[in-house]
Amino acid sequence: MSTSTREKDEAEPQRGYWRWSKQDFLPEESFQSWNNYVSALSQTWLRFKDRLFSRSDDATETEELKKQSEHDMKRCLNWWDLIWFGFGAVIGAGIFVLTGQEAHNHAGAAIVLSYVASGFSAMLSVFCYTEFAVEVPSAGGSFSYLRVELGDFVAFITAGNILLESVIGSAAVARSWTSYFTNLLNRPKNSLRIKTNLKEGYNLLDPIASGVLVIASVITIISTRKTSFLNWIASAINTAVIIFVIIAGFVHADTSNLSPFLPYGAKGVFQAAAIIYFAYGGFDSIATMAEETKKPSRDIPIGLVGSMSMITVIYCLMALSLSMMQKYTEIDTGAAFSIAFQSVGMKWAKYVVAFGALKGMTTVLLVARLSQARYITHIARCHMIPPWFALVHPKTGTPINATLLITVASAIIAFFTGLDVLSSLISVSTLFVFMMISAALLVRRYYVRGVTPRENLVKLVMFLVIIIGSSIGISAFWGLKPNGWLGYTVTVPVWFLGTLGMSLFLTQQRVPKVWGVPFVPWLPSLSIATNVFLMGSLEYDAFIRFGVCTVVMLIYYFLFGLHATYDMAHQQQMLKSKVDQTETI
Repeated sequence: MSTSTREKDEAEPQRGYWRWSKQDFLPEESFQSWNNYVSALSQTWLRFKDRLFSRSDDATETEELKKQSEHDMKRCLNWWDLIWFGFGAVIGAGIFVLTGQEAHNHAGAAIVLSYVASGFSAMLSVFCYTEFAVEVPSAGGSFSYLRVELGDFVAFITAGNILLESVIGSAAVARSWTSYFTNLLNRPKNSLRIKTNLKEGYNLLDPIASGVLVIASVITIISTRKTSFLNWIASAINTAVIIFVIIAGFVHADTSNLSPFLPYGAKGVFQAAAIIYFAYGGFDSIATMAEETKKPSRDIPIGLVGSMSMITVIYCLMALSLSMMQKYTEIDTGAAFSIAFQSVGMKWAKYVVAFGALKGMTTVLLVARLSQARYITHIARCHMIPPWFALVHPKTGTPINATLLITVASAIIAFFTGLDVLSSLISVSTLFVFMMISAALLVRRYYVRGVTPRENLVKLVMFLVIIIGSSIGISAFWGLKPNGWLGYTVTVPVWFLGTLGMSLFLTQQRVPKVWGVPFVPWLPSLSIATNVFLMGSLEYDAFIRFGVCTVVMLIYYFLFGLHATYDMAHQQQMLKSKVDQTETI
Protein backbone atom coordinates (compact mmCIF):
# COMPACT_ATOMS: atom_id res chain seq x y z
CA MET A 1 0.00 0.00 0.00
CA SER A 2 1.37 3.40 -0.94
CA THR A 3 1.91 6.16 1.59
CA SER A 4 -0.80 8.35 0.03
CA THR A 5 -3.34 5.49 0.16
CA ARG A 6 -2.47 4.73 3.81
CA GLU A 7 -2.82 8.40 4.70
CA LYS A 8 -6.15 8.51 2.87
CA ASP A 9 -7.43 5.48 4.79
CA GLU A 10 -6.25 6.89 8.11
CA ALA A 11 -7.88 10.22 7.40
CA GLU A 12 -11.20 8.72 6.21
CA PRO A 13 -12.99 8.44 9.60
CA GLN A 14 -12.26 12.08 10.47
CA ARG A 15 -13.24 13.30 7.01
CA GLY A 16 -16.22 11.01 7.09
CA TYR A 17 -17.68 12.73 10.16
CA TRP A 18 -16.83 16.39 9.53
CA ARG A 19 -18.46 16.83 6.14
CA TRP A 20 -20.46 19.79 4.85
CA SER A 21 -21.93 18.93 1.45
CA LYS A 22 -25.51 19.65 0.42
CA GLN A 23 -26.24 15.91 0.46
CA ASP A 24 -25.45 15.80 4.17
CA PHE A 25 -28.00 18.51 4.94
CA LEU A 26 -30.63 18.14 2.20
CA PRO A 27 -30.35 14.68 0.62
CA GLU A 28 -34.07 14.37 -0.17
CA GLU A 29 -35.28 14.60 -3.78
CA SER A 30 -37.65 17.49 -2.99
CA PHE A 31 -34.69 19.78 -2.20
CA GLN A 32 -32.38 18.92 -5.08
CA SER A 33 -33.67 21.82 -7.18
CA TRP A 34 -36.08 24.74 -6.97
CA ASN A 35 -38.45 23.04 -9.42
CA ASN A 36 -38.49 19.89 -7.30
CA TYR A 37 -39.32 21.94 -4.20
CA VAL A 38 -42.15 23.83 -5.93
CA SER A 39 -43.52 20.49 -7.16
CA ALA A 40 -43.34 19.09 -3.63
CA LEU A 41 -45.17 22.12 -2.22
CA SER A 42 -47.94 21.67 -4.78
CA GLN A 43 -48.46 18.13 -3.41
CA THR A 44 -48.46 19.21 0.25
CA TRP A 45 -52.04 18.10 0.95
CA LEU A 46 -51.56 14.68 -0.68
CA ARG A 47 -48.31 14.14 1.17
CA PHE A 48 -49.87 15.26 4.45
CA LYS A 49 -52.69 12.72 4.07
CA ASP A 50 -50.09 10.05 3.32
CA ARG A 51 -48.00 10.84 6.42
CA LEU A 52 -50.82 11.77 8.84
CA PHE A 53 -51.68 8.18 9.74
CA SER A 54 -48.33 6.72 8.75
CA ARG A 55 -46.89 5.09 11.84
CA SER A 56 -43.45 3.71 12.54
CA ASP A 57 -42.78 0.43 14.37
CA ASP A 58 -40.52 -0.79 17.18
CA ALA A 59 -37.89 -2.31 14.87
CA THR A 60 -37.61 0.82 12.73
CA GLU A 61 -37.14 3.10 15.76
CA THR A 62 -34.64 0.88 17.57
CA GLU A 63 -32.66 -0.63 14.68
CA GLU A 64 -33.27 0.81 11.20
CA LEU A 65 -33.08 4.50 12.05
CA LYS A 66 -29.87 4.01 14.03
CA LYS A 67 -28.10 3.38 10.71
CA GLN A 68 -28.63 7.06 9.87
CA SER A 69 -26.13 7.90 12.62
CA GLU A 70 -23.50 5.64 10.94
CA HIS A 71 -22.00 4.77 14.33
CA ASP A 72 -23.64 3.47 17.52
CA MET A 73 -23.64 5.30 20.82
CA LYS A 74 -21.59 3.47 23.46
CA ARG A 75 -23.54 1.28 25.89
CA CYS A 76 -21.87 2.32 29.13
CA LEU A 77 -24.69 3.06 31.62
CA ASN A 78 -26.37 0.86 34.24
CA TRP A 79 -29.25 1.33 36.71
CA TRP A 80 -26.98 3.10 39.22
CA ASP A 81 -26.00 5.71 36.61
CA LEU A 82 -29.66 6.20 35.63
CA ILE A 83 -30.78 6.77 39.22
CA TRP A 84 -28.20 9.52 39.61
CA PHE A 85 -29.08 10.92 36.19
CA GLY A 86 -32.64 11.10 37.50
CA PHE A 87 -31.47 13.08 40.53
CA GLY A 88 -29.28 15.29 38.35
CA ALA A 89 -32.02 15.99 35.79
CA VAL A 90 -34.83 16.70 38.26
CA ILE A 91 -33.38 18.27 41.42
CA GLY A 92 -32.27 21.75 40.41
CA ALA A 93 -33.09 25.26 41.54
CA GLY A 94 -36.83 24.60 41.20
CA ILE A 95 -37.27 23.11 44.66
CA PHE A 96 -35.40 26.05 46.27
CA VAL A 97 -37.25 28.77 44.30
CA LEU A 98 -40.75 27.46 43.59
CA THR A 99 -41.48 26.10 47.09
CA GLY A 100 -41.38 29.49 48.82
CA GLN A 101 -43.08 31.27 45.93
CA GLU A 102 -46.06 28.90 45.82
CA ALA A 103 -46.35 28.50 49.60
CA HIS A 104 -46.62 32.28 49.95
CA ASN A 105 -48.86 32.97 46.95
CA HIS A 106 -51.15 29.96 46.55
CA ALA A 107 -50.92 26.97 48.91
CA GLY A 108 -49.78 28.21 52.32
CA ALA A 109 -48.65 25.47 54.70
CA ALA A 110 -50.45 22.95 52.45
CA ILE A 111 -47.60 23.29 49.93
CA VAL A 112 -46.66 19.75 50.96
CA LEU A 113 -50.01 18.56 49.53
CA SER A 114 -49.17 20.36 46.27
CA TYR A 115 -45.97 18.35 46.06
CA VAL A 116 -47.91 15.15 46.79
CA ALA A 117 -50.44 15.94 44.01
CA SER A 118 -47.85 16.87 41.39
CA GLY A 119 -45.62 13.97 42.46
CA PHE A 120 -48.53 11.54 42.04
CA SER A 121 -49.20 12.88 38.54
CA ALA A 122 -45.49 12.67 37.69
CA MET A 123 -45.32 9.03 38.88
CA LEU A 124 -48.23 8.08 36.62
CA SER A 125 -46.31 9.57 33.68
CA VAL A 126 -43.15 7.79 34.84
CA PHE A 127 -44.94 4.42 34.64
CA CYS A 128 -46.02 5.12 31.06
CA TYR A 129 -42.55 6.34 30.05
CA THR A 130 -40.94 3.28 31.62
CA GLU A 131 -43.00 0.79 29.61
CA PHE A 132 -42.22 2.62 26.37
CA ALA A 133 -38.51 2.98 27.20
CA VAL A 134 -38.23 -0.77 27.85
CA GLU A 135 -40.26 -1.79 24.78
CA VAL A 136 -38.81 0.85 22.41
CA PRO A 137 -35.29 1.60 23.74
CA SER A 138 -34.54 4.52 21.44
CA ALA A 139 -32.70 7.83 21.87
CA GLY A 140 -35.81 9.60 20.59
CA GLY A 141 -37.73 9.22 23.86
CA SER A 142 -41.29 10.55 23.61
CA PHE A 143 -40.75 11.45 19.94
CA SER A 144 -40.13 7.77 19.09
CA TYR A 145 -43.04 6.51 21.20
CA LEU A 146 -45.51 8.90 19.58
CA ARG A 147 -44.19 8.10 16.08
CA VAL A 148 -44.84 4.42 16.68
CA GLU A 149 -48.35 4.80 18.08
CA LEU A 150 -49.77 8.10 16.79
CA GLY A 151 -47.75 8.86 13.66
CA ASP A 152 -45.24 11.41 12.33
CA PHE A 153 -47.42 14.49 12.56
CA VAL A 154 -48.41 14.16 16.23
CA ALA A 155 -44.87 13.12 17.16
CA PHE A 156 -43.29 16.13 15.50
CA ILE A 157 -45.67 18.73 16.96
CA THR A 158 -45.42 17.42 20.52
CA ALA A 159 -41.67 16.75 20.45
CA GLY A 160 -41.06 20.10 18.77
CA ASN A 161 -42.84 21.92 21.57
CA ILE A 162 -40.99 20.16 24.36
CA LEU A 163 -37.66 20.63 22.55
CA LEU A 164 -38.27 24.37 22.31
CA GLU A 165 -39.27 24.32 25.98
CA SER A 166 -35.99 22.54 26.77
CA VAL A 167 -33.90 25.15 24.94
CA ILE A 168 -35.66 27.99 26.77
CA GLY A 169 -35.50 26.06 30.06
CA SER A 170 -31.75 25.50 29.74
CA ALA A 171 -31.23 29.20 29.06
CA ALA A 172 -33.29 30.05 32.15
CA VAL A 173 -31.32 27.62 34.34
CA ALA A 174 -28.04 29.08 33.03
CA ARG A 175 -29.19 32.63 33.90
CA SER A 176 -30.20 31.38 37.37
CA TRP A 177 -26.74 29.80 37.70
CA THR A 178 -25.20 33.26 37.34
CA SER A 179 -27.60 34.71 39.92
CA TYR A 180 -26.82 32.03 42.52
CA PHE A 181 -23.10 32.29 41.81
CA THR A 182 -23.34 36.05 42.44
CA ASN A 183 -25.16 35.37 45.71
CA LEU A 184 -22.57 32.81 46.77
CA LEU A 185 -19.82 35.41 46.22
CA ASN A 186 -21.91 37.87 48.28
CA ARG A 187 -21.84 40.41 45.45
CA PRO A 188 -24.61 42.85 44.37
CA LYS A 189 -27.32 41.56 42.06
CA ASN A 190 -26.42 41.65 38.31
CA SER A 191 -22.86 42.71 39.15
CA LEU A 192 -21.49 39.87 36.99
CA ARG A 193 -23.61 40.81 33.98
CA ILE A 194 -22.80 43.41 31.31
CA LYS A 195 -25.21 46.38 31.20
CA THR A 196 -26.15 47.70 27.72
CA ASN A 197 -28.66 50.09 26.15
CA LEU A 198 -30.74 47.32 24.61
CA LYS A 199 -34.46 46.87 25.31
CA GLU A 200 -35.52 46.09 28.91
CA GLY A 201 -35.31 42.36 29.49
CA TYR A 202 -32.47 42.02 26.97
CA ASN A 203 -30.12 44.70 28.26
CA LEU A 204 -28.15 42.59 30.78
CA LEU A 205 -25.75 40.38 28.82
CA ASP A 206 -24.72 37.21 30.62
CA PRO A 207 -21.47 35.68 29.29
CA ILE A 208 -21.21 33.44 32.39
CA ALA A 209 -24.53 31.73 31.55
CA SER A 210 -23.40 31.08 27.97
CA GLY A 211 -20.02 29.87 29.22
CA VAL A 212 -21.59 27.40 31.65
CA LEU A 213 -23.72 25.95 28.82
CA VAL A 214 -20.67 25.59 26.59
CA ILE A 215 -18.62 23.87 29.33
CA ALA A 216 -21.48 21.45 30.10
CA SER A 217 -21.75 20.64 26.40
CA VAL A 218 -18.01 20.00 26.00
CA ILE A 219 -18.15 17.54 28.91
CA THR A 220 -21.09 15.64 27.40
CA ILE A 221 -19.40 15.57 23.97
CA ILE A 222 -16.19 14.03 25.33
CA SER A 223 -17.81 11.00 26.97
CA THR A 224 -21.20 9.90 28.29
CA ARG A 225 -19.46 7.75 30.89
CA LYS A 226 -17.36 10.66 32.22
CA THR A 227 -20.49 12.85 32.28
CA SER A 228 -22.21 10.19 34.39
CA PHE A 229 -19.30 10.17 36.84
CA LEU A 230 -19.31 13.97 37.21
CA ASN A 231 -23.09 13.96 37.59
CA TRP A 232 -22.82 11.32 40.32
CA ILE A 233 -20.36 13.46 42.32
CA ALA A 234 -22.33 16.70 41.91
CA SER A 235 -25.68 15.00 42.67
CA ALA A 236 -24.22 13.35 45.79
CA ILE A 237 -23.06 16.76 47.08
CA ASN A 238 -26.45 18.27 46.25
CA THR A 239 -28.22 15.42 48.07
CA ALA A 240 -26.06 16.03 51.14
CA VAL A 241 -27.09 19.72 51.11
CA ILE A 242 -30.77 18.72 50.82
CA ILE A 243 -30.45 16.31 53.76
CA PHE A 244 -28.90 19.15 55.78
CA VAL A 245 -31.79 21.48 54.84
CA ILE A 246 -34.40 18.87 55.88
CA ILE A 247 -32.75 17.97 59.20
CA ALA A 248 -31.94 21.58 60.13
CA GLY A 249 -35.46 22.61 59.17
CA PHE A 250 -37.13 20.03 61.40
CA VAL A 251 -34.77 20.84 64.28
CA HIS A 252 -36.04 24.45 64.20
CA ALA A 253 -39.65 23.51 63.38
CA ASP A 254 -42.67 25.09 65.06
CA THR A 255 -45.96 23.25 64.44
CA SER A 256 -47.95 26.45 65.08
CA ASN A 257 -46.71 27.69 61.70
CA LEU A 258 -48.87 25.04 60.03
CA SER A 259 -52.04 26.84 61.09
CA PRO A 260 -54.05 27.75 59.07
CA PHE A 261 -53.18 24.77 56.90
CA LEU A 262 -55.33 25.63 53.87
CA PRO A 263 -55.48 29.45 53.77
CA TYR A 264 -56.27 29.54 50.03
CA GLY A 265 -58.42 26.42 49.94
CA ALA A 266 -58.14 23.44 47.61
CA LYS A 267 -57.86 25.66 44.54
CA GLY A 268 -54.63 27.16 45.88
CA VAL A 269 -53.19 23.68 46.45
CA PHE A 270 -53.81 22.63 42.84
CA GLN A 271 -52.69 25.97 41.39
CA ALA A 272 -49.40 25.50 43.20
CA ALA A 273 -49.27 21.84 42.10
CA ALA A 274 -49.50 22.85 38.43
CA ILE A 275 -46.57 25.27 38.81
CA ILE A 276 -44.29 23.13 40.99
CA TYR A 277 -44.88 20.21 38.62
CA PHE A 278 -41.96 21.69 36.70
CA ALA A 279 -39.74 20.88 39.69
CA TYR A 280 -40.36 17.23 38.71
CA GLY A 281 -39.53 17.89 35.06
CA GLY A 282 -36.54 16.17 33.51
CA PHE A 283 -37.25 12.53 34.35
CA ASP A 284 -37.99 11.89 30.65
CA SER A 285 -34.26 12.54 30.07
CA ILE A 286 -33.57 9.02 31.32
CA ALA A 287 -35.70 7.53 28.55
CA THR A 288 -33.50 9.17 25.88
CA MET A 289 -30.45 7.28 27.22
CA ALA A 290 -31.87 3.85 26.36
CA GLU A 291 -29.38 3.32 23.51
CA GLU A 292 -26.50 3.86 25.94
CA THR A 293 -27.89 1.61 28.67
CA LYS A 294 -26.33 -1.84 29.01
CA LYS A 295 -29.57 -3.64 29.88
CA PRO A 296 -32.59 -1.38 29.23
CA SER A 297 -35.19 -3.94 30.35
CA ARG A 298 -33.68 -3.99 33.85
CA ASP A 299 -31.88 -0.66 34.24
CA ILE A 300 -34.53 1.78 32.97
CA PRO A 301 -37.38 0.72 35.32
CA ILE A 302 -35.03 0.86 38.31
CA GLY A 303 -33.55 4.18 37.22
CA LEU A 304 -36.84 5.91 36.41
CA VAL A 305 -39.19 4.61 39.09
CA GLY A 306 -36.46 4.43 41.77
CA SER A 307 -35.18 7.98 41.32
CA MET A 308 -38.64 9.58 41.04
CA SER A 309 -39.95 7.78 44.13
CA MET A 310 -37.06 9.07 46.23
CA ILE A 311 -37.30 12.58 44.74
CA THR A 312 -41.02 12.80 45.59
CA VAL A 313 -40.30 11.95 49.24
CA ILE A 314 -37.42 14.45 49.37
CA TYR A 315 -39.55 17.26 47.91
CA CYS A 316 -42.39 16.65 50.38
CA LEU A 317 -39.99 16.68 53.34
CA MET A 318 -38.32 19.91 52.16
CA ALA A 319 -41.70 21.62 51.68
CA LEU A 320 -42.88 20.51 55.12
CA SER A 321 -39.67 21.66 56.84
CA LEU A 322 -39.98 25.13 55.25
CA SER A 323 -43.65 25.44 56.29
CA MET A 324 -42.76 24.53 59.87
CA MET A 325 -39.85 26.96 60.08
CA GLN A 326 -41.84 30.03 58.97
CA LYS A 327 -45.48 30.99 58.64
CA TYR A 328 -46.55 31.10 55.01
CA THR A 329 -47.15 34.88 55.13
CA GLU A 330 -43.51 35.44 56.16
CA ILE A 331 -41.93 33.08 53.63
CA ASP A 332 -39.74 34.99 51.16
CA THR A 333 -40.72 34.36 47.52
CA GLY A 334 -37.20 34.87 46.19
CA ALA A 335 -34.88 33.08 48.64
CA ALA A 336 -37.27 31.10 50.85
CA PHE A 337 -34.87 28.67 52.53
CA SER A 338 -32.09 31.23 53.03
CA ILE A 339 -34.41 33.73 54.74
CA ALA A 340 -36.11 30.96 56.75
CA PHE A 341 -32.77 29.82 58.18
CA GLN A 342 -31.84 33.44 58.87
CA SER A 343 -35.09 33.86 60.86
CA VAL A 344 -34.10 30.97 63.18
CA GLY A 345 -30.56 32.29 63.74
CA MET A 346 -28.72 30.31 61.02
CA LYS A 347 -27.67 33.18 58.77
CA TRP A 348 -24.64 31.24 57.51
CA ALA A 349 -26.92 28.53 56.10
CA LYS A 350 -27.84 30.74 53.15
CA TYR A 351 -24.44 29.97 51.65
CA VAL A 352 -25.07 26.24 52.02
CA VAL A 353 -28.45 26.64 50.27
CA ALA A 354 -26.93 28.74 47.46
CA PHE A 355 -24.14 26.17 47.03
CA GLY A 356 -26.67 23.32 46.87
CA ALA A 357 -28.83 25.15 44.34
CA LEU A 358 -25.73 25.90 42.25
CA LYS A 359 -24.74 22.23 42.26
CA GLY A 360 -28.30 21.24 41.39
CA MET A 361 -28.43 23.59 38.43
CA THR A 362 -25.05 22.31 37.20
CA THR A 363 -26.30 18.72 37.06
CA VAL A 364 -29.56 19.83 35.41
CA LEU A 365 -27.54 21.48 32.65
CA LEU A 366 -25.28 18.43 32.25
CA VAL A 367 -28.14 15.95 31.92
CA ALA A 368 -30.13 18.37 29.75
CA ARG A 369 -27.22 18.58 27.28
CA LEU A 370 -27.22 14.78 27.05
CA SER A 371 -30.95 14.22 26.64
CA GLN A 372 -31.70 17.16 24.34
CA ALA A 373 -28.88 16.18 21.97
CA ARG A 374 -30.32 12.66 21.75
CA TYR A 375 -33.76 14.07 21.00
CA ILE A 376 -32.22 16.10 18.18
CA THR A 377 -30.29 13.06 16.92
CA HIS A 378 -33.37 10.90 16.54
CA ILE A 379 -35.46 13.66 14.97
CA ALA A 380 -32.63 14.09 12.44
CA ARG A 381 -32.58 10.34 11.79
CA CYS A 382 -36.17 10.70 10.57
CA HIS A 383 -35.07 13.64 8.34
CA MET A 384 -37.45 16.07 10.06
CA ILE A 385 -34.35 18.20 10.44
CA PRO A 386 -31.19 17.80 8.29
CA PRO A 387 -29.66 14.30 8.82
CA TRP A 388 -26.22 15.86 9.43
CA PHE A 389 -27.38 16.32 13.03
CA ALA A 390 -27.98 12.57 13.38
CA LEU A 391 -24.31 11.64 13.01
CA VAL A 392 -22.58 9.96 15.97
CA HIS A 393 -18.82 10.46 16.27
CA PRO A 394 -16.93 7.16 15.86
CA LYS A 395 -14.43 7.85 18.66
CA THR A 396 -16.51 9.51 21.38
CA GLY A 397 -19.73 7.64 20.60
CA THR A 398 -21.67 10.89 21.18
CA PRO A 399 -23.81 13.04 18.81
CA ILE A 400 -21.50 16.05 18.56
CA ASN A 401 -23.44 17.86 15.81
CA ALA A 402 -26.75 17.64 17.67
CA THR A 403 -25.08 18.84 20.88
CA LEU A 404 -23.61 21.84 19.05
CA LEU A 405 -27.04 22.79 17.66
CA ILE A 406 -28.78 22.73 21.03
CA THR A 407 -25.86 24.49 22.75
CA VAL A 408 -25.63 27.38 20.28
CA ALA A 409 -29.39 27.98 20.50
CA SER A 410 -29.46 27.92 24.32
CA ALA A 411 -26.26 29.98 24.71
CA ILE A 412 -27.50 32.80 22.45
CA ILE A 413 -30.84 33.00 24.28
CA ALA A 414 -29.12 32.87 27.70
CA PHE A 415 -26.64 35.59 26.69
CA PHE A 416 -29.28 38.18 25.75
CA THR A 417 -32.55 37.27 27.45
CA GLY A 418 -33.42 38.14 31.05
CA LEU A 419 -34.71 35.56 33.53
CA ASP A 420 -38.07 37.35 33.85
CA VAL A 421 -38.67 37.02 30.10
CA LEU A 422 -37.66 33.36 30.09
CA SER A 423 -39.77 32.53 33.13
CA SER A 424 -42.85 34.00 31.45
CA LEU A 425 -42.40 31.46 28.64
CA ILE A 426 -43.09 28.44 30.87
CA SER A 427 -45.85 26.62 29.04
CA VAL A 428 -48.16 23.65 28.97
CA SER A 429 -45.79 21.74 26.65
CA THR A 430 -44.46 19.31 29.26
CA LEU A 431 -47.90 18.40 30.60
CA PHE A 432 -49.23 18.13 27.04
CA VAL A 433 -46.52 15.66 26.01
CA PHE A 434 -47.01 13.58 29.17
CA MET A 435 -50.74 13.45 28.43
CA MET A 436 -50.03 12.33 24.85
CA ILE A 437 -47.66 9.60 26.06
CA SER A 438 -50.42 8.20 28.32
CA ALA A 439 -52.87 8.23 25.39
CA ALA A 440 -50.25 6.56 23.17
CA LEU A 441 -49.80 3.81 25.76
CA LEU A 442 -53.52 3.01 25.62
CA VAL A 443 -53.30 2.86 21.82
CA ARG A 444 -50.29 0.53 22.10
CA ARG A 445 -52.09 -1.85 24.45
CA TYR A 446 -55.40 -1.99 22.56
CA TYR A 447 -54.44 -1.63 18.89
CA VAL A 448 -52.06 -3.64 16.70
CA ARG A 449 -52.00 -3.05 12.96
CA GLY A 450 -53.29 -5.99 10.95
CA VAL A 451 -54.58 -7.74 14.08
CA THR A 452 -57.16 -5.48 15.76
CA PRO A 453 -60.60 -5.52 14.04
CA ARG A 454 -61.79 -2.19 12.66
CA GLU A 455 -64.79 -2.33 15.00
CA ASN A 456 -62.47 -2.39 18.04
CA LEU A 457 -60.41 0.49 16.60
CA VAL A 458 -63.57 2.61 16.36
CA LYS A 459 -64.42 1.73 19.97
CA LEU A 460 -60.89 2.63 21.11
CA VAL A 461 -61.05 6.05 19.42
CA MET A 462 -64.49 6.66 20.94
CA PHE A 463 -63.35 5.78 24.47
CA LEU A 464 -60.20 7.92 24.11
CA VAL A 465 -62.30 10.90 22.99
CA ILE A 466 -64.58 10.37 26.01
CA ILE A 467 -61.64 10.14 28.45
CA ILE A 468 -59.79 13.19 27.08
CA GLY A 469 -62.99 15.21 26.60
CA SER A 470 -64.26 14.54 30.14
CA SER A 471 -60.78 15.36 31.52
CA ILE A 472 -60.89 18.71 29.73
CA GLY A 473 -64.39 19.22 31.16
CA ILE A 474 -63.20 18.54 34.72
CA SER A 475 -60.31 20.98 34.25
CA ALA A 476 -62.60 23.64 32.75
CA PHE A 477 -65.14 23.41 35.60
CA TRP A 478 -62.31 23.66 38.10
CA GLY A 479 -60.99 26.79 36.44
CA LEU A 480 -64.39 28.46 36.11
CA LYS A 481 -66.06 27.38 39.38
CA PRO A 482 -63.57 25.74 41.75
CA ASN A 483 -66.08 25.78 44.61
CA GLY A 484 -68.94 24.40 42.53
CA TRP A 485 -69.93 20.74 42.30
CA LEU A 486 -72.66 20.42 39.67
CA GLY A 487 -70.28 20.14 36.70
CA TYR A 488 -68.31 17.34 38.36
CA THR A 489 -71.47 15.21 38.70
CA VAL A 490 -71.39 14.97 34.89
CA THR A 491 -67.70 15.06 33.90
CA VAL A 492 -66.26 12.70 36.55
CA PRO A 493 -68.82 9.90 35.91
CA VAL A 494 -68.28 10.31 32.13
CA TRP A 495 -64.50 9.87 32.63
CA PHE A 496 -65.14 6.84 34.84
CA LEU A 497 -67.56 5.25 32.35
CA GLY A 498 -65.18 5.90 29.44
CA THR A 499 -62.35 4.13 31.26
CA LEU A 500 -64.65 1.34 32.44
CA GLY A 501 -65.95 0.86 28.89
CA MET A 502 -62.39 0.50 27.57
CA SER A 503 -61.71 -2.06 30.30
CA LEU A 504 -64.87 -4.12 29.65
CA PHE A 505 -65.49 -3.88 25.89
CA LEU A 506 -61.93 -4.01 24.55
CA THR A 507 -59.35 -6.76 24.80
CA GLN A 508 -55.69 -5.86 25.17
CA GLN A 509 -53.89 -6.75 21.94
CA ARG A 510 -50.37 -6.50 23.25
CA VAL A 511 -48.72 -7.70 26.47
CA PRO A 512 -45.42 -6.05 27.55
CA LYS A 513 -42.50 -8.43 27.22
CA VAL A 514 -40.64 -7.36 30.36
CA TRP A 515 -42.13 -4.42 32.28
CA GLY A 516 -45.59 -2.94 31.94
CA VAL A 517 -47.87 -0.34 33.52
CA PRO A 518 -50.20 -2.05 36.02
CA PHE A 519 -53.98 -1.59 36.10
CA VAL A 520 -54.40 -0.67 32.42
CA PRO A 521 -56.48 1.26 31.35
CA TRP A 522 -57.06 2.88 34.76
CA LEU A 523 -53.57 4.27 35.49
CA PRO A 524 -52.94 5.71 31.97
CA SER A 525 -56.47 7.16 31.96
CA LEU A 526 -55.86 8.73 35.37
CA SER A 527 -52.56 10.10 34.06
CA ILE A 528 -54.42 11.77 31.18
CA ALA A 529 -56.94 13.27 33.62
CA THR A 530 -54.33 14.59 36.09
CA ASN A 531 -52.11 16.10 33.39
CA VAL A 532 -55.07 17.82 31.71
CA PHE A 533 -56.28 19.01 35.12
CA LEU A 534 -52.91 20.55 35.94
CA MET A 535 -52.77 22.13 32.47
CA GLY A 536 -56.09 23.83 33.23
CA SER A 537 -54.63 25.28 36.43
CA LEU A 538 -51.95 27.23 34.52
CA GLU A 539 -52.19 30.88 33.56
CA TYR A 540 -53.70 32.07 30.27
CA ASP A 541 -50.30 33.26 28.97
CA ALA A 542 -48.96 29.71 29.05
CA PHE A 543 -51.56 28.62 26.48
CA ILE A 544 -50.79 31.64 24.29
CA ARG A 545 -47.12 30.62 24.14
CA PHE A 546 -48.09 27.01 23.50
CA GLY A 547 -50.29 28.11 20.61
CA VAL A 548 -47.62 30.37 19.10
CA CYS A 549 -44.97 27.62 19.31
CA THR A 550 -47.34 25.11 17.74
CA VAL A 551 -48.06 27.47 14.82
CA VAL A 552 -44.31 27.92 14.25
CA MET A 553 -43.87 24.14 14.32
CA LEU A 554 -46.70 23.70 11.80
CA ILE A 555 -45.14 26.20 9.39
CA TYR A 556 -41.78 24.42 9.60
CA TYR A 557 -43.43 21.01 9.22
CA PHE A 558 -45.37 21.91 6.07
CA LEU A 559 -42.45 23.76 4.45
CA PHE A 560 -39.70 21.25 5.27
CA GLY A 561 -40.35 18.35 7.66
CA LEU A 562 -43.30 16.84 5.78
CA HIS A 563 -41.50 16.69 2.42
CA ALA A 564 -38.25 15.38 3.90
CA THR A 565 -39.97 12.52 5.75
CA TYR A 566 -42.21 11.76 2.76
CA ASP A 567 -39.20 11.39 0.46
CA MET A 568 -37.33 9.31 3.01
CA ALA A 569 -40.28 6.96 3.57
CA HIS A 570 -40.85 6.41 -0.15
CA GLN A 571 -37.12 5.97 -0.77
CA GLN A 572 -37.05 3.23 1.88
CA GLN A 573 -40.11 1.58 0.31
CA MET A 574 -38.42 1.55 -3.12
CA LEU A 575 -35.24 0.15 -1.55
CA LYS A 576 -37.21 -2.59 0.21
CA SER A 577 -39.02 -3.39 -3.04
CA LYS A 578 -35.70 -3.77 -4.88
CA VAL A 579 -34.35 -6.03 -2.11
CA ASP A 580 -37.48 -8.19 -2.29
CA GLN A 581 -37.16 -8.45 -6.09
CA THR A 582 -33.50 -9.44 -5.78
CA GLU A 583 -34.32 -12.09 -3.18
CA THR A 584 -37.11 -13.44 -5.41
CA ILE A 585 -34.76 -13.68 -8.40
